[in-house]
Amino acid sequence: MLHKSKGIVISFIPYRETSIIVKIYTELFGIQTYIENGVRSVKGKNRIALFQPLTLLDMVVYYDSKKEIHRISEIKCNYPYQTLSVDIIKTTIGIFINEILSHSLKEHEANSALFSFLENTLQYLDHQSAYVENFHLVFLYKFCNFLGFGPENASEITAQLLEQGVPVKSDEREVFDRFDSFNFGDEIKMSRQLRAKVLEHFLFYYKMHLEGFGEMKSLNVLREVLD
Repeated sequence: MLHKSKGIVISFIPYRETSIIVKIYTELFGIQTYIENGVRSVKGKNRIALFQPLTLLDMVVYYDSKKEIHRISEIKCNYPYQTLSVDIIKTTIGIFINEILSHSLKEHEANSALFSFLENTLQYLDHQSAYVENFHLVFLYKFCNFLGFGPENASEITAQLLEQGVPVKSDEREVFDRFDSFNFGDEIKMSRQLRAKVLEHFLFYYKMHLEGFGEMKSLNVLREVLD
């Protein structure tokens, strides 16, 4: 049966000579896998650019709950990024966010609130003109609320870290305690060393709550760009 749905591309891998297998977080069905034939051919109906990570899509897809891999009938980009693909800081943060999504989005069911949050987050990152360097930290704090382990308040994160034997210095705790009031675009004053440590604590917090969360391959590049 055909369904209209928005989607956010997570990743793709080549399949055979001209095709790809692509993972897309969909508004209607959660994370789903699709096969797209001929996309790597000059004669293909759809361009490979449509399947770059974080591309925001409008789709018409075939869906059968008994199948693991589905097909796409129609597809188009519904929001062409203006700066996300050309601003080195935004691009690097986008790569990091994409890896977080790849490690954490597992549900094969609709979550309209989460989808709207992710869609709006990516568009906000594209529009944001200042104070981008801490965008990923605000994202991590907000995102965990949709994954089921959001803290009742920001100070609970440091409490859980301390329970796990993770030392949290006073300046780190002070920043964490203020995350309840932070929003995208806010100026958050912290040194690069403090930013790196807060990020390290956030990732440990995610590992505490998400089985098999793993290591972030983009972490070193993110730190290098933001330093």
